[in-house]
Amino acid sequence: MAGGAAGAAGAAGAAGAGGAGGLSDGELVERFSHVTVDRDTAAFYRGWLHHELLLNYCDDCGHWAHPPRPMCPACWSTKVTARPVSGRGTVHLLMLLHQGPAAPDVDYLAGPYPVVTVELDEQVGLRFTSTVTGCPAAEIAIGMPVELHWIDRHGAPFPVFRPIPEPGVTPS
Repeated sequence: MAGGAAGAAGAAGAAGAGGAGGLSDGELVERFSHVTVDRDTAAFYRGWLHHELLLNYCDDCGHWAHPPRPMCPACWSTKVTARPVSGRGTVHLLMLLHQGPAAPDVDYLAGPYPVVTVELDEQVGLRFTSTVTGCPAAEIAIGMPVELHWIDRHGAPFPVFRPIPEPGVTPS
């Protein structure tokens, strides 16, 4: 799931120290060669290796922010650290892609590929974009409660969401 506080403080400042699993900065960049890894995003991607979604948290004003930046967008403080979020939220935006760039496990011919932006429970306006797995694209709806889940993509962990079953309802 989303992961706990263990490793969050270390992940935030471990860019040059080896961090997750002893990976050097160069090894981290190589492991995530399909995305841009830099000093602002290193802790974010190191979190993925531990199945933790680490987003920036301002230690001065308490504002969460994503994507990773070196400064808080609310108060301009540079005291931001990557901290784990619960991974629970609701679908805020839904797009069904009928074509697009090639990606592992994406078959546009099998039907539209869902891309969602989820508003996370930690803060109004804190959103993360990925996909939903575990249900047909036609059943995904704005307002649907979801939780973080992990799959393997490009040989590395990749965060996705899956529906949270309603109490008393057995998932099919």
